[in-house]
Amino acid sequence: MAMNIIFNRSRPLLLKTLNPIFFKPISTSSFLSQQSQQLISDPPNPISQENRINPSGSTQSLIPLEFLQSRVERLRIMAHTLDLEGIKELFADWMTLKKWDDMKFVFDVWIESYDKNGKLNQPDLDLFNHILRALLMMNETPSKMLQWIQNVQGLGLMKVNTASYNLVLKAMREQRKVDDAVKLLDWMIMLKKDDDPKPDEESFELVVGMLLPLNPAYAMNPIFRKNQIRHTETAYKYIDLYLKSGYRMSQDAFNRCVWNFMNFGSLDTLVSVIERCKKMDQNKALTVDWKMCLEVLDHAMKADNSELAYCALEFMAKLMVKDEEMRPPRYLIVEEGLVVSLLATAGRTYSKKLLNGAWSILKRSLRQKVASAETYIARIHALASLRPVNKAMEALFEFESLYGGSDKQAEDLFSPFTTLYPLVVACSHNSYASLDSVYYKLEDWSKENPPRKSVAALNCIILGCANIWDAERASLTFKAISTTFGLTPDINSYNGLICAYGKLKQREEALNLFEQLKGSGIKPNAMTYALLVDAHLVVDARVINDVHVIESHQKSALAIIDEMVISGFTPTKEILKKVRRRCNRMMDDESDNQVEALARNFGIRMGTENRRDLLFNLQYSAQYDLQES
Repeated sequence: MAMNIIFNRSRPLLLKTLNPIFFKPISTSSFLSQQSQQLISDPPNPISQENRINPSGSTQSLIPLEFLQSRVERLRIMAHTLDLEGIKELFADWMTLKKWDDMKFVFDVWIESYDKNGKLNQPDLDLFNHILRALLMMNETPSKMLQWIQNVQGLGLMKVNTASYNLVLKAMREQRKVDDAVKLLDWMIMLKKDDDPKPDEESFELVVGMLLPLNPAYAMNPIFRKNQIRHTETAYKYIDLYLKSGYRMSQDAFNRCVWNFMNFGSLDTLVSVIERCKKMDQNKALTVDWKMCLEVLDHAMKADNSELAYCALEFMAKLMVKDEEMRPPRYLIVEEGLVVSLLATAGRTYSKKLLNGAWSILKRSLRQKVASAETYIARIHALASLRPVNKAMEALFEFESLYGGSDKQAEDLFSPFTTLYPLVVACSHNSYASLDSVYYKLEDWSKENPPRKSVAALNCIILGCANIWDAERASLTFKAISTTFGLTPDINSYNGLICAYGKLKQREEALNLFEQLKGSGIKPNAMTYALLVDAHLVVDARVINDVHVIESHQKSALAIIDEMVISGFTPTKEILKKVRRRCNRMMDDESDNQVEALARNFGIRMGTENRRDLLFNLQYSAQYDLQES
């Protein structure tokens, strides 16, 4: 009995003498310095008697002091009686109850206690990570958590794993210490040994999430924008390592990647990330919501990035299929105006893939309905930019079968001078060789069963011949409309041939064709009169009896304008300015006065042409000052 009394009295002195200083606990009391420490530095040992938590040290509390003292004593007794497995089970229960302060206090007491074998308690890796999580939930600074890790490793108690550093990264995320997180991740990447804590999927997710915030203010503020562009470049480096390691990217990280790369101008980088994810089984299901798809399309079309636009269409197709499989199904649609813009982008970027993708998703959205005329025209324009133009001609056949007719609207829809002019340019891009190739292809299609014929397609060839100044080929194509194809020329056919005659100064042929037009029962339109006026204004220079004679028919042009007015059409300002310009240069004041009278009658302000007159009145001389030379 006496020996027990002596041992109990001397126990505190023995513990003070035998306990190493590094087994003393860390505290989070307010008087400690919270400044961050570098990874490679040797911070002071946090496990010391001075850092021990004293829950009863608070001077102001609403809880009675006796209750606190009794609760602290219960926790202290509990800590002395627990072994390693027991304290781990206790902490597992307390984590669900969020008793973080109790976990910290019990661990401080437990690590000073002895086990049943008389040895000091030593934590394992799981228990240490529990305490790191408690420090995280207690809003402890990342530098303090790193001190724990470095001291535990320095004393040889254990070797921490990646999960330990991930908890530190989470603390950095909560306190928005982006630069510190980047440094920590770079340090983890540089580790070479096999047992070193290499970054895993969660490590990359945490840092990428910090570097790529979903904050529209960063895109609007110039100061934030410059800094965020730098962060975006750094994030792509980690995403590259992330995907090379074969990790699965979370939906949140993918959304952040798409939003930031889209808003900060890294569209090509975004395309590469999306394409790499599509090639990985674990990431090919990633997509974005419908609103984000529309934003991606908007940025892609503004930058003429056909690859990114096609990726957005793929996301939209996935969402449409997914919603159609719902019960009850939900049908998503793409507006035709958006598809028209996509087709225009496909034409500008010569992207056949984007063109087909946009048309396919439109057909799925329409659900057996007919697309508008504007959409068909945009498709024809896009196909015309691709070579050869066979697909464009096939689209024209379909368009003409749906919207063809003899009314005024059909004339405008199938006019080679306006609506179908890109197809005209495509047919004549290689002069007569491409024109003949398209013509022979039309002949082959007309012999199929059932035959495919189109007056609008032949009109494009006629105007294409006019563009290469080949009136003879244009005349032969005009005659072939009725002889070879068995069709009837329309007003656009006549206008195309008149344009060819006018360019080659064949005014008489143009007038004869005009009379033939009126005799066939087809009513001339405004384009017909405008082309006739142009044919009369072309200057014809001839040599008669060794004298250079310049002929111009501005009076005949005015007669055509008068007939145009009688037919119910109003001459445009451009037509009147052409006639007035020719009258001035031919010094025909009488005709000039008639033009001014027409302009007043129709309320057209002609304006002046000082810049043109300045160039026209320049005095050119072939004499040179030989003295200066």
